[in-house]
Amino acid sequence: MTPLSNQAFIYKTPWKSSGFHFGEHRGMQRGLGFEFRNNVSLMDFPDARRINLHQTILDPYEQVQVRLFDQNNTIPVYAVCDLSSSMQFKGVSRKLDQLIEVSHSIAYSAYEAGDAFSLISYNESVIEDLSLSLSHHLQQAYSVIEKLNRYSTMQLNANGIFDVPQYLGNASGLVFWISDFHMPMVLIEQTLSAMSHHQIVPVVIWDDQEYKKLPKFGFGNMIDPESGDSRTVFFRPSIRKKFEQAFSERKTCLDSTFSNFNTRAIYLKAHYDAQELTDYFEQI
Repeated sequence: MTPLSNQAFIYKTPWKSSGFHFGEHRGMQRGLGFEFRNNVSLMDFPDARRINLHQTILDPYEQVQVRLFDQNNTIPVYAVCDLSSSMQFKGVSRKLDQLIEVSHSIAYSAYEAGDAFSLISYNESVIEDLSLSLSHHLQQAYSVIEKLNRYSTMQLNANGIFDVPQYLGNASGLVFWISDFHMPMVLIEQTLSAMSHHQIVPVVIWDDQEYKKLPKFGFGNMIDPESGDSRTVFFRPSIRKKFEQAFSERKTCLDSTFSNFNTRAIYLKAHYDAQELTDYFEQI
């Protein structure tokens, strides 16, 4: 199934790809590229198309010199999807629906760039049936992502994220971690450490109705989607302020943790716009 709207964004990496296939990212392999490496003897790299006449004339050993470039290569792109119960929260929209839209966008962007795409879903463990190994098949990726629409299990935590790193390849990749990050900070830190070989982009999905648009005055039910527990809260200005303060402190803590691992998060707005991710990478 093809999404109604394919939103692509442009991404880049500050590191060189170790891949062998021609792509759009700076690579380590010698080949057809635009990044000049050095001049070498024609005997070492027999490609007459790249003869450097000026350098050949200047060579004291009178050897024919050729220009050597780094080839642009592909990279693996991963969408790591949090399917713990808190992602079922629905305010302006359901968090899970936003996750699905972002995953579609990542898959399509990887396809446009010629990169392989993988989807890894987890809650208390990695969900094999809702995951996809690295592939260049866009429709296959869409088919797996569409299955997420029917997922609605509650009372499940996000501890499975700790198993995700073993599903990532050995080659450095671009990992979009899509979650509301309502999990213990120690788990986030351990996971970032385990995935430090890759470039991590935390995509944070919060909803204003979680903490900004609470009842102004009166009773309301608060449900912890991770445990399913419900309790009645009498809302008043001081309680609303505590909720907002708690989220503000959580954001500060998350940003500090991400910064310690040389990355920063993107906090999505209520309606996804791929341009936000393009802007994010332009600032790297």
